[in-house]
Amino acid sequence: MQRLANLLKPNNISEFIGQTHILNSTSPLYKLIEKKEIPHLIFFGKPGSGKTTLAKLIAKNSDMPYYYLNATTIKIDEFRDILKRYKNSFEKPLVFIDEIHRLSKNQQEVLLPFMESYDFILIGASTENPFYTLTNAFRSRSFLFEFKALNYEESDILVQRAIKALETAIDDEAKEFVIRVSAGDGRAILNLLDFAFSASGEIKLEDLKEFRNVPQGYGSSSKDSHYDITSALIKSMRGSDIDASIYYLGLLIAGAEEASFIARRLVIFASEDIGNANPNALNIATSTLTAVKEIGYPEARIILSQCVVYLASSPKSNSSYLAINKTLDIIKQGTLLDIPKNIKQDNVGYLYPHDFGGWVKQKYLARELRLYESKDIGFEKTLKEWNEKVKLTTNN
Repeated sequence: MQRLANLLKPNNISEFIGQTHILNSTSPLYKLIEKKEIPHLIFFGKPGSGKTTLAKLIAKNSDMPYYYLNATTIKIDEFRDILKRYKNSFEKPLVFIDEIHRLSKNQQEVLLPFMESYDFILIGASTENPFYTLTNAFRSRSFLFEFKALNYEESDILVQRAIKALETAIDDEAKEFVIRVSAGDGRAILNLLDFAFSASGEIKLEDLKEFRNVPQGYGSSSKDSHYDITSALIKSMRGSDIDASIYYLGLLIAGAEEASFIARRLVIFASEDIGNANPNALNIATSTLTAVKEIGYPEARIILSQCVVYLASSPKSNSSYLAINKTLDIIKQGTLLDIPKNIKQDNVGYLYPHDFGGWVKQKYLARELRLYESKDIGFEKTLKEWNEKVKLTTNN
């Protein structure tokens, strides 16, 4: 029996669903496909967004022999054998390499001269960001296009095509569930409808929920989603959005992210983004790190949630973060000041502040530097007032 995902493969570019940001009548890629002038391409993005499908359509539209290789099992001799077949031919093969991010550096280097001479056309697909996984030389010979998850309207079109092919019906509630739970993954939509129909001879909501009770792509299993979700958590706390912060924390936890990894990020955030605007934030975050290491899941989720709410609610200041960065920058640029002799270890000329009521004017830097600027936010404002007050009220 032919599966629905294969049955509904588009026959031409006009039937392709999604990626309208790179495939429209005015886009450069679309024009190149029409002219059959295909450069080396890297497609990266969400699973089920059409990377493999588009590569096959390009080969078909360009009348090019198509070869599928997977980077996890590829052998360079296998690749060389493909090229030998077309050594004295006017034809050029289109070689599609799936999971191209798994090519080793050496394998990438072997391909470079053949890419340079256009002995073949390479189209690679990856769910990982090629800026982190492929070498500069490899990327410079290719054009990179990001594939996005199908939006609601595109997912709806795919559902309707599937229902028509299955010669069945679907009610609105079931359709909404399929679209929502598939999260823009076209392959997931087709597989869910296909096997739900095979099970009962119709599309029933209860069957759909049995097959997939959590959204496709749930959690943070891939490298990109891991860092994207972590980034979203940090930025949401920085923006003081408690609900968004808890949501992204939930995605990390549901994706089996280590509690200690999350807690370490919270400790860094407490110092970098809150700082002395609320110095207790660092204590809370550090205590969270200690606690989750001792307790672990599932209870660690409660501790992490409490900490995230506290950090998102706290006043924010990055004054200390900016100060140390500025300091390190000027030191690297050559600003190396002599230490005044009065504060060297032999204490020659040193004035002991406690003998003067807590503060006395003396030289601490060979010349004045302005490295720290208080933002007068939260407790940071109090610290500034303390610092100014002690210099005014003590006996000079």
